[in-house]
Amino acid sequence: MNYGKLLRNFILFILTGFVLMAALVIVVDPFFHYHKPVLGLKEVLTDKEYQCIGTLKNFDYDSVIVGSSVCENYNNHWFDDKYKVKSVKAVRSYGATADLTYFLDVAYEEHDIKYVFYNIDPGALSGMPYVTFEETGCPMYLYDDNIFNDIEYLFNKDVIMKKIPAMVSKSYVGEYDEGESYNWAKWKQFGEDFMLGQYIRRADILPAKNQDYYKEACEANIKLIEDIVKAHPETQFVFFYPPYSILWWDNIYRDGDIDSYLYNMKLCASSLIKYDNVSMYSFIEDEDICANLNNYMDVLHFSADINQYVVDKLGDEPITVDNIDDRFDKIGEYAYKAVNELVLPYEDRIRIDETEVSP
Repeated sequence: MNYGKLLRNFILFILTGFVLMAALVIVVDPFFHYHKPVLGLKEVLTDKEYQCIGTLKNFDYDSVIVGSSVCENYNNHWFDDKYKVKSVKAVRSYGATADLTYFLDVAYEEHDIKYVFYNIDPGALSGMPYVTFEETGCPMYLYDDNIFNDIEYLFNKDVIMKKIPAMVSKSYVGEYDEGESYNWAKWKQFGEDFMLGQYIRRADILPAKNQDYYKEACEANIKLIEDIVKAHPETQFVFFYPPYSILWWDNIYRDGDIDSYLYNMKLCASSLIKYDNVSMYSFIEDEDICANLNNYMDVLHFSADINQYVVDKLGDEPITVDNIDDRFDKIGEYAYKAVNELVLPYEDRIRIDETEVSP
């Protein structure tokens, strides 16, 4: 028996298997690391940490929907139809400003951008102004330009056994809507009872922080956004504050943050609206939406119907240089109405965390 030949054939068999696996991943490319969809496959987008960066590099688009998890339930087609564009999403779960502006920098490398639709989460304005992909466990082999660590993608069991079959299935079977990129609403429960069950209120109320408590971080985050606005006068930037529920105001009030958050929001708005290529909107004080807890699954996250409402209302009642003081006076009045009046009917149904008491 020729053991040398058997060994060579065995090695050749193994190498062929590896080549075929790598070829399969490269051709189907469920994370769009190398190219946009081919062979009639659809833009199946379900894993933002793995797919956002690839779509921004390789898809055909001229506009970007930017924001946190509350942005994931926008249907891209709503923006496309209203503004006559082709959009993709650039989203992070908590909307860290540096991460989102990093995504925009990537988008501008190979694309001319007509519109940026940017959901500004107030909490993100006080966050640390640096990129967090690596420290939050994102697959950096998809983010960097090092071809050698692509081995983590090319020979990944989950990619081959789960992601590729799922992409093929959603592309060729059923009616997958490519506009519903990263949409999670269809698997969640919304409603007053469920939403109240998710909220646990701290037992005490912390002293209010000075309104400029987060000013340094806020200014640094604003600068990240401002730098992109200034660098791309050809792009129209549409910024908006999302319609968080009244219990969100209750929560930040008890954490002592209500005045500092209002300060940050106004500082951000006043910094951005001075640019000709910026329009800005706020839905955070829309009482009809925010005081109806049936619209929510928790204090932040609203149903896709509210996402549709926001898109429909963009263009109406912008925050401007002339009306910003009046608008934020009204937002501040609404914020305190939320905690002092609108929350009262739910007091006996809100759970209290007795362990969360300041020293």
